[in-house]
Amino acid sequence: MPKKGGKHAEMGKEMQAQCKRAKVEEACSLSAMSFENPDNLFGSLISPIKQEVFFREYWEQKPLLVQRNDSLLAAYYQSLFQLSDLKELCSQGLYYGRDINICRCVNGKKKVLNKEGKVNYMQLKKDFDQKKATIQFHQPQRFKEELWKIQEKLECYFGSLVGSNVYITPQGSQGLPPHYDDVEVFILQLEGEKHWRLYKPTVHLAREYNVESEDRIGNPTHEFILKPGDLLYFPRGTIHQADTPLGISYSTHVTISTYQNNSWGDFLLDAIPGLVFDTAKEDVALRTSIPRQLLMQVDIADSTKKLSSLLRRLADRLENTRELRSSDMKKDFIMNRLPPCLGCDSDPLTPGGKLPKIDSKIRLQFRDHAIITVEPDQENSVSIMKPLSYAWGGSGGRETHMMGTDDDTTSEEGTSQQTHGLRFPLSYLDALKQIWSSSTLYVKELNLILDEEKENLALSLWTECLIEVI
Repeated sequence: MPKKGGKHAEMGKEMQAQCKRAKVEEACSLSAMSFENPDNLFGSLISPIKQEVFFREYWEQKPLLVQRNDSLLAAYYQSLFQLSDLKELCSQGLYYGRDINICRCVNGKKKVLNKEGKVNYMQLKKDFDQKKATIQFHQPQRFKEELWKIQEKLECYFGSLVGSNVYITPQGSQGLPPHYDDVEVFILQLEGEKHWRLYKPTVHLAREYNVESEDRIGNPTHEFILKPGDLLYFPRGTIHQADTPLGISYSTHVTISTYQNNSWGDFLLDAIPGLVFDTAKEDVALRTSIPRQLLMQVDIADSTKKLSSLLRRLADRLENTRELRSSDMKKDFIMNRLPPCLGCDSDPLTPGGKLPKIDSKIRLQFRDHAIITVEPDQENSVSIMKPLSYAWGGSGGRETHMMGTDDDTTSEEGTSQQTHGLRFPLSYLDALKQIWSSSTLYVKELNLILDEEKENLALSLWTECLIEVI
């Protein structure tokens, strides 16, 4: 078991020396998160740190600790998930491995204590109390609406999938050994207190999860106690470990994570095939044959020079391209992101009001969920992509969000709709961009030649609840 922290007074001195942090006084604190729009939501999440400061000084660079003396915000955080929620959730049918893991760090290694099949609450509580096991609850946004609201807005803000896990650890125990992750991490302390130690990365902006041994990581660069209402951020690759101090009955925190496989390298792997596809149609140099027996050769120095030349031609085309085609990354995001959290308001899901006509003023609904895309396999066509309507009601996409559901289990019809959305001729691209970028506009102003095309486009989007008539 790693060495525990000292007394709180001593810990406070270490924190001042080791960690630049923000104190939020109760008099100026927020009582809850702001859900007006994705920008406001993220701003309230990291408050009082300004967003421009966060991205300039912390994002992908170093940890940020925000300690808050705010009973209202602490109470709001606690509402996101509590130990007491587990009893009701277990009665709904939870399974080991899929929904819950039971684990403990023993001699620097993770020991999994899962049983088989369905989770029994009394057995779960026994393992928690007697074996000092940590309860790891996967993707709680599937069950807790407040987390759904937060993560849906964060997915809109980042343009990347956002997952979460809840960790509930009894006193004097640690669930996981020192390790680093391949995601950007935001920790929200919900109940109790947690003692954290962060270490210098051995792999900056890591692309995979990895456990590190105590003798390799050195001394902590940051050490502190998180209390309810506090927030911690650290970049992917940051080595970390956390335990619940003695004297604290248990700790509950939620880890919100994002930007997995979302680097420039990932985007290049995704976008270059489409760029090559488009360029080869116009540039005969990319259509000429590779040398005879190239695939059989060991020394390919001459061929690498040729390939470098072709890549430079691709770079020249890229600088002047009108539409960069992203394929798998965009599909993955659209098909697996959380649907809008509408609460009891289902009206936006049903076409209503006046039909759009040529003189109608329209505006886009769900701008953050409507994505315009031109894909390599959609020659001469453009799609406006969105989640399936049934998933918007919370019965589809939310229940499987970030759970690694096998695409093969999706029906052929459902997969087609999710992947392609509404498809139009490529000549509609500018008109779709108009609708996406304008707060409101008239149908007759759409950048299409015929009034019939303008009305048909508006009607198609209205039927799918993507626009409304003002």
